[in-house]
Amino acid sequence: MLHIFGKIAAAACALLVGCGSIGPAATATAASIGGPLNLADEGMFFVNAKPSASKYPGVSPAGPARPGTVAVNQMYVHYRIPAQRTGAVPIVLVHGGGLSGMSYETTPDGREGWATYFVRKGHAVYVVDTPGRGRSGFNATAINEARAEGNVSALPPSVLMVTAELAWPLFRFGPSHGTAYPDTQFPVEAFANFASQGVPFAEALLEGGGMATGPQALAALLDKIGPAIVVVHSLAGPFADALVGLRPALVKAVVNIEGAQSVVPTDAQIAAYRGVPVLELFGDHLDAPVFTGRPRYEARKAVVERINRVEGGRATLVRLPDVGIKGNSHMMMQDRNNLQVADFILGWIADKVR
Repeated sequence: MLHIFGKIAAAACALLVGCGSIGPAATATAASIGGPLNLADEGMFFVNAKPSASKYPGVSPAGPARPGTVAVNQMYVHYRIPAQRTGAVPIVLVHGGGLSGMSYETTPDGREGWATYFVRKGHAVYVVDTPGRGRSGFNATAINEARAEGNVSALPPSVLMVTAELAWPLFRFGPSHGTAYPDTQFPVEAFANFASQGVPFAEALLEGGGMATGPQALAALLDKIGPAIVVVHSLAGPFADALVGLRPALVKAVVNIEGAQSVVPTDAQIAAYRGVPVLELFGDHLDAPVFTGRPRYEARKAVVERINRVEGGRATLVRLPDVGIKGNSHMMMQDRNNLQVADFILGWIADKVR
């Protein structure tokens, strides 16, 4: 009887999941992932963890914890493998500053993100939380030491949190907080949900910060999964330059979305791009008075020119308005036309990656 009941329950569950018109939960699920997703495998793991001795692991309800070993520099990875792979090369999605892998998952207004859409289009997809962000954790030793010893000198200068007032113009949703560009594609009505995605820049508590940990963790991921297309966003832009320098044979292509230029790539890193297709992609309103716009575009344009001066350089710089895709913000993977942008990227991949 229990076996029969289990079959009936399973069938009912399958009906609810497959039918977007039954109940609010089912509707939300169907909208957020675009319908049933046929997977061969899905899972999570960590790479790049390093043991670190901590004299100040903190205080538990039972009292101060004894010094011991903790894991640091680890990177969380969530993967989905489609049942029918039509894209031979996996895609790794790397978030930007103050964010996590959620950038590529369900959009703030509940639509499908790139993480599942690329899977739906036949690619294995790996979404990461870089070291110090989201589910990757950070090293709290310095905080505990400062409290225990009454000495703040061990603390980093800052652990930045992006405020709503900063994020709105910086991500080019509009000219000032609460005012949207008339043509913006970002779902500003869901801004509160976007703000909830923000996380502190806790990589500041890791030795060397993001640049000393992010590229190395991505290299460890490619060592595990093999050659991949790497999509980086915003503050992770320099991670791509460093990663290509570390693992040129394992990076099949780079898509750099409005990449930061806080770190100028070395000549050796530029040379490592030989034969690696690169798409540098920018949205709209680049002349807004923020550094994610025109200054960043011009800086990455200079990198593209350097790459293309190398024998075998294959870099392309694209402004979406120039190809008829208009109104996109710095968060184009979450904009209302995010799947149109995804299709543009997939078309580029199909043309350039072999």
